[in-house]
Amino acid sequence: MFNPGATNFQGKILLLARVEDRRGFSHLTKAISDDGIGNWQIEDKPTLEPEPDKHPEELWGIEDPRISWLEELGRWAITYTAYSRGGPLVAMALTDDFINFERLGPVMPPEDKDAALFSRQIDGQWVLIHRPIVSSYVPGAHIWVSYSNDLVNWSNSRVLMHARRGGWWDASKIGLCAPPLETAEGWLMLYHGVRQTAAGAIYRLGLALLDLENPLKVLHRSDEWVFGPTEAYERQGDVADAVFSGGWVLDDKTGLLKMYYGGADTCIALATASISDVLEYIQKCPEPREERIY
Repeated sequence: MFNPGATNFQGKILLLARVEDRRGFSHLTKAISDDGIGNWQIEDKPTLEPEPDKHPEELWGIEDPRISWLEELGRWAITYTAYSRGGPLVAMALTDDFINFERLGPVMPPEDKDAALFSRQIDGQWVLIHRPIVSSYVPGAHIWVSYSNDLVNWSNSRVLMHARRGGWWDASKIGLCAPPLETAEGWLMLYHGVRQTAAGAIYRLGLALLDLENPLKVLHRSDEWVFGPTEAYERQGDVADAVFSGGWVLDDKTGLLKMYYGGADTCIALATASISDVLEYIQKCPEPREERIY
């Protein structure tokens, strides 16, 4: 089990974890805890599993969910990666109980992943962050946004944040982690960056802050990574030296931010921080420097 989405659900914390079977195919299984730390009640069967007969884009499994509560709809939206013959693509499902799901099918063509919705409409439209691979147009793997009126048809796509180049920790390839978190200072965005080294890839996490009403405006971006693999369970596993978060949950009363993440594509781990500390840090980070790469 690894790379879970996370949300508050009926006063508890719910994880929707990626579970990879021995064929190598993945499905999603929920786990619920009163405090989000221990005594997890793990469902004994898949919560959301591939349906390739009805949804051929899910032929080789479904992976890496993100969960956004949509107040306007009174439902949760789950964005996940469907592994199709053409490559990974972004698919979406809606639920109000994590038992019954309305699949909306593919919302982006392959190759695309690392997607999540903002929790509310902006200027009357839904906004999706995602990470397409379109090397013929914009070399590298960057974070994009697209807009929709109905959660199915998406357009007006553009780059939100470029991967840096050269020796940076987030050079060449970046992608969204947990869904953006709305705060008074802006949308707090957690993202991963991949650095290729002689020994392989290292996945680390960084932060950005987006304008509340114009999420295309990046107010601040961390030059340094803020979270990286150091523990044995993060450095050794199916994918070594990888921390990958698909969900975080904020306790509004205590200000404690719980970040759930996959360690080395092998286990689920938890890290915590004070939201005030995180916001203080990101607001001291520089405004992003424009780097034209196309």
